[in-house]
Amino acid sequence: MMRVGQISTRLVHSGFWPRRPAATPCAALALVLMMACSGTAAADFRLCNNTGSRVGIAIGYKDSDGWTTEGWWNLGARSCETLVKGQLVARFYYIYAVDYDRGGEWSGKAFMCTRDKEFTIRGIEDCLARGYDRTGFFEVDTTEQRSWTVQLTESTDQAPQAPLPQYTPLIPSPPAGSPAQPKQTK
Repeated sequence: MMRVGQISTRLVHSGFWPRRPAATPCAALALVLMMACSGTAAADFRLCNNTGSRVGIAIGYKDSDGWTTEGWWNLGARSCETLVKGQLVARFYYIYAVDYDRGGEWSGKAFMCTRDKEFTIRGIEDCLARGYDRTGFFEVDTTEQRSWTVQLTESTDQAPQAPLPQYTPLIPSPPAGSPAQPKQTK
């Protein structure tokens, strides 16, 4: 299938650092109270659609109960959505996105289960036998950060400054010549 655009990820800092130390004990107390009242810093996995199209998003991850895929989030052009709220449960997340307006997709080689309608699916094995679609997701390495944002861009947008990491398959392909691979004919 056609690849629609670029994918970039970036760490989103959500902490609070004052620019200069408090000058008086009253100012220090006010700062402590303000931080206590503001609650904890957000720790989320977000995805931003920086394209001019509507985009559908599915996410996959492994938690203490095993593999889960969820979808669909429908993001309008130039908008963001929190896909995982709170502390991230995994280092690696997997994303599949489809461009509703122009066609194409952002995909990868980590195959997981999806379906056309809203879903939460436990497990990534035997997708077709269980009545689901088998869809290739791309891997996002959060490097165990508390918050992470993925940016989807169009192929005409400027490429990220640093090269994107190479994605490895989540489930290895069968060896060459095995019955699962089609044989080449002349």
